[in-house]
Amino acid sequence: MTPHQRNLLLLVILLAAGASAIWWLTRPRPVEVGVAEVQRGTVEQTVANTRAGTVKACRRAGLSPAMGGQIARLPVSEGQRVKAGTLLLELWNEDLKARLAVAGRQIEVNRAQADAACHKAEVAGREAERIRRLHQRKLASDEQLDKARSAAEASADECRAARARVRLAEAQQQAASAELERTRLVAPFDGVVAEINGELSEYVTPSPVGVQTLPVVDLIATGCYRVTVPIDEADIAGVESGLPARITLDAFGDTRFPGTVRRVADYVLDREKQARTVDVEIDFDRQEDLARMRAGFSADAEIILGKHE
Repeated sequence: MTPHQRNLLLLVILLAAGASAIWWLTRPRPVEVGVAEVQRGTVEQTVANTRAGTVKACRRAGLSPAMGGQIARLPVSEGQRVKAGTLLLELWNEDLKARLAVAGRQIEVNRAQADAACHKAEVAGREAERIRRLHQRKLASDEQLDKARSAAEASADECRAARARVRLAEAQQQAASAELERTRLVAPFDGVVAEINGELSEYVTPSPVGVQTLPVVDLIATGCYRVTVPIDEADIAGVESGLPARITLDAFGDTRFPGTVRRVADYVLDREKQARTVDVEIDFDRQEDLARMRAGFSADAEIILGKHE
């Protein structure tokens, strides 16, 4: 074999080896197949939320005083637990307290005047009765009887007017008390103060009509939470109150919390035109799970429409 033929053979071998290597490196990988034994179990028909839901408190209120003014007392702090009726905030109200005190004194004066007027009316009434008896015995004239009766009737009218003035003063006191209460903000239910938007000596004003402002105190009820999840409108047909559900929260990993559908909203949310949803509220079944909840947790829910063993 000539040197030229040997070189040509070697080149052919190298080309064949390169082609084989390229084929080996680029060949399709075999598909991995998992094998499992067929078993019997529960088959469920379920629907799940399309976007993350939220854990919400059963009661939550953004509170602000009914009138504007300067904050004079702020006895609570963020994170503090309060009972219903606890004072959360009080505006400067010394003028209203003084007005209420004046109303109370006016009631005392009017009551004293009413007592005097009514006592005078009783005396006038007795005097008129005495003159009437004397008139029957021809010991008093018609003129004396008329004067006695007129005086008794006038005294009775003064008594009624005095008592009416007492009732008027009491109503004015109630109005002053109601005006004073408008400067005080109290907790409508037991809960925790989540946020305070205000400081001592700051001036707060109620929200104008059509303009939403931050509440001065954000109060969240504790011990009662539920989950609200958006369900796609295409999946909502079979969802109804009373269906069982499984709730998962990012804060607790793969832990599943049993729940029950409480309410299905009567309207569709169209915030995203191509993904219209219906809000579904789900209650936690176990009371002990509520102690671990916090308002605002993100949550997912799987609603069980039906199952077959």
